Amino acid sequence: MGSTSAHDSNEGLGRRDLIKRSAALGLITVPAMGFLSACASSSDDSPKEKASGGPKTAKNPLGVNESAGLDVVIFDGGFGTKYATDANAVYEKAFPKAKINFHKTQKIQSELQPKFNGGTPPDLIDNSGAEQMDMGVLVGKSQLTDLTPLLDAPSIDDPSKKVRDTLRPGIVEMGQFDGDQCWIFYYAYTVYGVWYSQTALDKLDAKYPETWDEMLALCEKAKKQGIAGWTYPGKYPYYLPFSLYPFIAKIGGREVLDAIDNLEPKAWEHPAVKAAFEAYYELFKKGYILQGTPGMTHIQSQTAWTKGQALFIPNGSWVENEAAPTTPKDFKMMVGAPSSLDGNDKMPFGTIWASGGEPFIVPAKAKNPTGGMEQLRIMLSEASSKNFTTQVKSLSAFNGGTDGLALSTALQSGVDALKKAGTNVVNPRLQDWYVKLQKEQIGVAGLGEMMAGRATPAETIKKIQGYADKAAQDQNIKHYKHKK
Repeated sequence: MGSTSAHDSNEGLGRRDLIKRSAALGLITVPAMGFLSACASSSDDSPKEKASGGPKTAKNPLGVNESAGLDVVIFDGGFGTKYATDANAVYEKAFPKAKINFHKTQKIQSELQPKFNGGTPPDLIDNSGAEQMDMGVLVGKSQLTDLTPLLDAPSIDDPSKKVRDTLRPGIVEMGQFDGDQCWIFYYAYTVYGVWYSQTALDKLDAKYPETWDEMLALCEKAKKQGIAGWTYPGKYPYYLPFSLYPFIAKIGGREVLDAIDNLEPKAWEHPAVKAAFEAYYELFKKGYILQGTPGMTHIQSQTAWTKGQALFIPNGSWVENEAAPTTPKDFKMMVGAPSSLDGNDKMPFGTIWASGGEPFIVPAKAKNPTGGMEQLRIMLSEASSKNFTTQVKSLSAFNGGTDGLALSTALQSGVDALKKAGTNVVNPRLQDWYVKLQKEQIGVAGLGEMMAGRATPAETIKKIQGYADKAAQDQNIKHYKHKK
């Protein structure tokens, strides 16, 4: 896996110099997306009736109050909500006296922020989507319940195992911010990367490009047939990092991403960042990006992609379910790891970003926090996990749950990608720790402008480093660091 082909080691070596020589294009500005930054406030400390716990038993290890109601809010996005309502039914069977108040929405922030501020939040929330509440802010303002009791509870399938021992790598760490407390539970397990249709590649008599030179050559071949190389959600350009961040790590090593996450001075000025930005900018300069992409939403860009108007799209494994309505039956959806820039890359081809997705939280002021945790324990049974995978074509945080299931090409390619990556899985934390910086500033104002051709890589790096420095110096932001 770590070996390089002759193509990698010879022709590829000059790529950085080649890109340096290529000409830059003109600039104009675009308004940034009005993202609602979380303004969680704990000013309202009005007391709220907590449901007192019940006795702890083998069947009820968390000590759930069996007659207390449970208030659940689920983000209605790429995964839908049936997996959650199916788990609700299991909860109600276990606790027949408990009534579940279930609500689904795409407007997590605007609907729930007032409830947080008023001290009346739900018991369990799937905090996801474009209106996701800022997790760093919620943790920093002590608005979440520590989920360690859930992690240390016996698992439903094998009570001799703790829940934490049944999870995929990185899930517990992702929920931690500083110290060992776990504030967020990521229920889905997402494989991020460059998504494509094997059928589209077969029609071009091509294989997935393992080097950037091969990527450009394939995009040129597609262009001659009226097909764009790439598209992406131009209105939400924070999708670009799904393939760009692991590309940066592949070129310069995972420590480059750690420095970026840690908001270190000059982190964005690393040669690996420059090389990756210049490579992506080349897609724009050579006309390989689908026309109209800068104005597209995630759904519009995914639809253009499933209709065969572009070969590649940076995305997460939820895309299979989200794009299902427009995906042809013979599409053969797959995910690829970032291509190698050249033979000097620090990490092997196959290096990929995979991590927890679909963050679930139990608010500190929830009426029934134990019930919220018990619901997550139910969702982490093999039966619930298999139900999730079957319904939404995604892996869950439960390490297993695919045995005996017929997996789609997309899901199988995700499983294969994880296997190929082995230990070369990266997990950038910027999108959890600093939501505004990642979405509005790096995404919209930075990468969105560059990929639309309105700023050069050098200008973009300078701008993004400025945003990161400002965030690092902002005393109103809680700062987090990777554990050494």
